[in-house]
Amino acid sequence: EYAEFLHCKGRKITDFDEVRHEIEAETDRVTGMNKGISSIPINLRVYSPHVLNLTLIDLPGITKVPVGDQPPDIEYQIREMIMQFITRENCLILAVTPANTDLANSDALKLAKEVDPQG
Repeated sequence: EYAEFLHCKGRKITDFDEVRHEIEAETDRVTGMNKGISSIPINLRVYSPHVLNLTLIDLPGITKVPVGDQPPDIEYQIREMIMQFITRENCLILAVTPANTDLANSDALKLAKEVDPQG
């Protein structure tokens, strides 16, 4: 079992703690170190007889108030980025909501329901 990043061609990583560190490092290289976002994907392939062949896209959480180097229209930018992916017909939406939030106030569920009213 190993992982490969597109930006590190030919490098097979077998330590999945190292994979996590590389994701964090590449995120900082692409977005800066102050809460920036980017639509440039980090491509990671996991090779194992124990995993499904699928693409997982981890999108930023819905932000309402800009922090760090984020632009004033961060909420709009993130919403547009999310909509680019969740409106695809073959997309399964995993809407994550904090356990301390009332589901009736979940922005993630609201977006998912807009795109897929039947669930």
